[in-house]
Amino acid sequence: MIIIYQIYLDNAATSPLSPKVKEYVISILDNFYNPSSTYQHGQEVRKIITDARQSVAKFINTDSNEIYFTPSGSGSNTLAIKGLTSENPILNKYKVFYSPTAHKSMLLACESCIQNTLLKVNSVGEIDLSYLNNILTQHNNYHNGMKPLVCIEAANSEIGTINDVIAIGNIVHKHNGILVIDATGYIPLYEVNMKLWRNYVDILTFSGHKLHALKGVGILWKKNGVNLKPLIYGSQEKNLIGGTENTLGIASLGKAVQEYDYSSISSANRDYVYNYIVKNIPDSYLVGSSIESGNRLPHNLFMAFKGIEGESLMILLDMNGIQVSTGSSCTSGDLSPSTTLSAIGMDEHDIHSCIRMSFRENLENEELLYVCHIIKACVQQLRNLI
Repeated sequence: MIIIYQIYLDNAATSPLSPKVKEYVISILDNFYNPSSTYQHGQEVRKIITDARQSVAKFINTDSNEIYFTPSGSGSNTLAIKGLTSENPILNKYKVFYSPTAHKSMLLACESCIQNTLLKVNSVGEIDLSYLNNILTQHNNYHNGMKPLVCIEAANSEIGTINDVIAIGNIVHKHNGILVIDATGYIPLYEVNMKLWRNYVDILTFSGHKLHALKGVGILWKKNGVNLKPLIYGSQEKNLIGGTENTLGIASLGKAVQEYDYSSISSANRDYVYNYIVKNIPDSYLVGSSIESGNRLPHNLFMAFKGIEGESLMILLDMNGIQVSTGSSCTSGDLSPSTTLSAIGMDEHDIHSCIRMSFRENLENEELLYVCHIIKACVQQLRNLI
């Protein structure tokens, strides 16, 4: 088999390291010193971390003292939720309300809390705002003294649906609640302005490797006055996240956000492939918000192909040099039904027939045409086996 191209269409899972970030990381590889050390070389490494913190703060338009470095986006989600709640029913001050389409790290952290309730989404995965308002009203009527802790993703990285963070925040704060937003899937595509969002959001999380930085570094932004208890004890990150800092990961994120260019983001490649599929491959359909709605991540294409297994299609595409996934990166390869697809009421027979493509901007027309033709050929090949 001759593979003409190698085309990566799984940017929602992780992003390639930026060449400038790679160059910068290589330049500081010899700065191995512990940033907690008081001698000169240690303090030089401390400055690398301080500069990166300031760069991240500028990236989301906030103050650097509200930025905390964590080991990952999942670590940020876990700290946000478990850092507020308690396993002791006498000490616990929060009841958790959470999205059924959230990232697995948020889902599992919320499910582990002693007081938790699943929210509802509509058929495209948007949080049901009316249900959210009603259930928080009921909670405040019957749970004296226990505050609502609402945990939701800004955008679903599987089917690409975008939630209305401001509308959700208005409802949550009207009911004296705390809102945790996982922005990992959202922030690579849309600018976040915490000077605005701080009026609606109390904690925000995201991950560095979705922004062309190294893996192993996440961000937790929290509003001053929101107090978290540490899950890993130590003196780092203002006593909130113990352990010697991942200097290279943090530095890579600082450099990545300095050069991040939102102006290059476009839905053109996604739209090209989508239009080809719906015109040329029968019994295929888009899952989630429509292309025209403007309520879908511009790089996301989540398609169902009736009568085939998404896992088999993914393998065939990989054999032809095209990398896609069957769902979010933390569940791809897990053959149990997707919690997101189940939550939106997708037909059980179609749940396993899906693939997710998440595009980058710099694809040539020949590459896009290759993707279209190979998808069509692979779907036909699998259907011929039935």
